[in-house]
Amino acid sequence: MARDSCLARVTAGVAVGGAVGGAVGAVYGTYEAVRFKVPGLMKIRYIGQTTLGSAAIFGLFLGAGSLIHCGKSY
Repeated sequence: MARDSCLARVTAGVAVGGAVGGAVGAVYGTYEAVRFKVPGLMKIRYIGQTTLGSAAIFGLFLGAGSLIHCGKSY
């Protein structure tokens, strides 16, 4: 293949966005759980929700940006 397909670029964008979003969400979720003194095992649930939510949003936006950028040729 001479050029990457659009699907491969969008998939890579979603994967990178999910990884970055997950890392940021884990750090932010841990900070918020400690800051607001979330009790016991609810901390793990809170951190997990923040991590997955952040990963989904970052992945969505980076994938959409890759899709928009995919149509342009430089």
